[in-house]
Amino acid sequence: MTEPTVHDLSPTAQEFLSAVRAGLTSSPKTLPCKFLYDETGAILFEAICTLDSYYPTRTEQLILDRFSPEMARAIGPRARVVEPGAGSLTKVKTLLGAMEDPAEYVPIDIAMEQLDDAATNLAREFPGVLVKPVCADFTKPMDLPEKGDSVERTVVFYPGSTIGNFEPEAAIGFLERMRRLAGDDGHVLLGVDLAKDQETLRDAYDDPAGVTAAFNKNLLSHINRELGADFDVREFQHRVRFETDPNRVVLSLISKSDQTVRLDGEAIEFRAGEEVVTEYSHKPTIADFTKIAAAADLEVLQSWTDDNDWFSVHLLKSR
Repeated sequence: MTEPTVHDLSPTAQEFLSAVRAGLTSSPKTLPCKFLYDETGAILFEAICTLDSYYPTRTEQLILDRFSPEMARAIGPRARVVEPGAGSLTKVKTLLGAMEDPAEYVPIDIAMEQLDDAATNLAREFPGVLVKPVCADFTKPMDLPEKGDSVERTVVFYPGSTIGNFEPEAAIGFLERMRRLAGDDGHVLLGVDLAKDQETLRDAYDDPAGVTAAFNKNLLSHINRELGADFDVREFQHRVRFETDPNRVVLSLISKSDQTVRLDGEAIEFRAGEEVVTEYSHKPTIADFTKIAAAADLEVLQSWTDDNDWFSVHLLKSR
């Protein structure tokens, strides 16, 4: 087995600073959700995924466990799997295990430490698969490692319903990039969390144990650590609210008081009760998602759902 070497295309400190400054000087204030996933954030998110109240992870895994042989047959042999936002690489193991002679695996993630460890472990578990990890902001265009001669096709695997973090126009743009990565003879296989009752959503995104709140507030700690800001994390409260047009969950941090935070020598004012949006999580219907995919010139070949129709996994191909 060849130990995987991470291709480091991760955002620079200046890019991080520019994104944070732009968000905190906008109205309303925002912070990019991709920066939730530093080393601590990645650990906290894995903890969220184990909570009884957090249905997306276990529901999608049930779908993969049940239908991955069908997915693998549709993808075909000798495929290269590209996974943006790969995280702990848990779900892809189910897919790789069902595939016929998978050739390569390219996990892409912004959390370097987690990516390096997870890629090494996966390479040991699947010694016949060449693992080529890339540390990068997957929401931006990038050059992937060259694929080997044995690769017959590419499948872009995007589980977890992270597509829901994008505004609809941005989701279309991202799907277009995935379509180009897959190529005309490749596929896109992605998870989409579906519309459901607010009580279930609130339990998932505002858990009683406070793990999601800690995950959300760690974004401020990440900014303090990396950019030398002076956020008092205790002065911000995790909040979840719901919108219906479009249908989505909104995660934010609420300033508990009038306060001033310094970022790279700049004073940023917060009013008591002011909201800083940290994440959108859109919850479309299958019909809604099919329209978004079509706008990106992708055709839905097949869809799989759980018994409650809470979550869906879709196989897409260029139209």
